[in-house]
Amino acid sequence: MAGRRSRFGGHAGALALLVTLSPLHPLTPSLRAQPETTVGMAGMLEGVVLPGSELERERKDDRKAPVVLRVVRVYPHGTAFRYDLEYQGLEPGTHDLRPYLRRKDGTPLGDLPPLTVKVNEVLPKGHVLPHKLEIEPGPHVGGYRYLVVGVVVLWALGMVALVASFFLPRRRKAAGATDKPVSLAERLRPLLEGAVAGKLSQAELAGLERGLLAYWRKRLNLEGADPAVAHAKLRAHPDAGPLLAKLEQWLHQPGEPEPVDVPALLAPYRDLPPEAIDLAGGTP
Repeated sequence: MAGRRSRFGGHAGALALLVTLSPLHPLTPSLRAQPETTVGMAGMLEGVVLPGSELERERKDDRKAPVVLRVVRVYPHGTAFRYDLEYQGLEPGTHDLRPYLRRKDGTPLGDLPPLTVKVNEVLPKGHVLPHKLEIEPGPHVGGYRYLVVGVVVLWALGMVALVASFFLPRRRKAAGATDKPVSLAERLRPLLEGAVAGKLSQAELAGLERGLLAYWRKRLNLEGADPAVAHAKLRAHPDAGPLLAKLEQWLHQPGEPEPVDVPALLAPYRDLPPEAIDLAGGTP
């Protein structure tokens, strides 16, 4: 009997130690398999628990950064916060996402766990690009005949330039008056048509989405709101919601092109000036 109690006590102690050492929150990225994507494709880190005060995206020029990061959702998690992070690698390699985050209250980041992701090249391993085509210069030719031909050609070009100088300024002025977008809707139309046809790149779609989010957050006074709350309000807004929902679908659920009512999506932007939105994702 004493031996059974001793063995039972040992198992109970081991079970208590296992429960004590078990984590009470989802595994951080340092304990998970390293996420992998390819250049230009978006990836997600879901349910990442990070200690300290709330984090947001560091304001950097995404056009020069090797990775574009977006904080999709934030949830309280005890004394920490749980995040859904979306990233897009623009250069191959292993990247740490911590430099692209900052505290909303301005305090230092502290000891955050590594947030490493791997971005693979689009070309398969071992694929060799063809050499650039190099055209060797031909032998030098000359002679009186070529000199005469050259003079005649230069004279003809001069006459063409002289005649064109009388007509081109008027045509350019008229073209400038008609081709310049007079509203934000006209500026956005070719981008949406390219997205519907599947011709717009992921980087261009992401830039358009960032610009629209920045515009609507400022217009609806949501710049200081919680990201999750602001995102929900924008999705539910009758003017901001339709186009933002379509952009999310094109970014995160790419597929076969489908019919889209482009004029209806552009209706809220018909009376706005063409420079109302910064397509690089900045503040208008």
